[in-house]
Amino acid sequence: MDWKNAYRSLYYADAEIPDLDLDPDRTALLLIDIQNTYVERPAREDVPEAERADWDRWDPFHQRMRDVVLPTVTRLQAAFRSQGRDVLHARIACLTEDGRDRSLSQRRPGFNNLLLPKDEHASQIAPAVAPLPGEIVVTKTTDSALTGTNLRLVLHNMGIYHVVVAGIFTDQCVASTVRSLADESFDVVLIEDGCAAISRELHEHELTIINNIYCQVVSSDDVLDELGW
Repeated sequence: MDWKNAYRSLYYADAEIPDLDLDPDRTALLLIDIQNTYVERPAREDVPEAERADWDRWDPFHQRMRDVVLPTVTRLQAAFRSQGRDVLHARIACLTEDGRDRSLSQRRPGFNNLLLPKDEHASQIAPAVAPLPGEIVVTKTTDSALTGTNLRLVLHNMGIYHVVVAGIFTDQCVASTVRSLADESFDVVLIEDGCAAISRELHEHELTIINNIYCQVVSSDDVLDELGW
């Protein structure tokens, strides 16, 4: 199925979807939260028996990251860098050791309640997709990479209008960032094979929600073909 008909919600059942029209000089790549804490984990045999159900629950996510997302992101990075285009990174981390600067959404009980001080190993961007010297990295204490950072101003100052987004998690920080970018009138392209959620169902559900209104959901092949890279 072509990208215009994939992830098409009922709101857009009869809409005429425009073609991608990206100006390479005004296009940047933004990578969201691909950090050590989300991609590293022990072998299953090294996990206590009581924690193996949780390990198994996350296995589809880690398989997708290894087999799909990380290869896609490194390919996108290589393409943008080869053309001298900007690659930007966002990571979630707290500025204080006790995390008192985190937003409320990052303190709620459960998965989001992670204490990630900015200088610790867990909060660093994963080596496979690490920034090169000179690439911009913003540190956020909430889901959206625009809220609470100067990223909107930075993109504006750099003359960026089209923002190609990839990262994790599709239904959390990625979706929040996409919505914020759209609300600030950036043209957002979300790379389906460059994102992941804990389950395929949540990933696809969120893509269907945000597609066409906040972004265009496309594959890495689609966007690189449009850019001619």
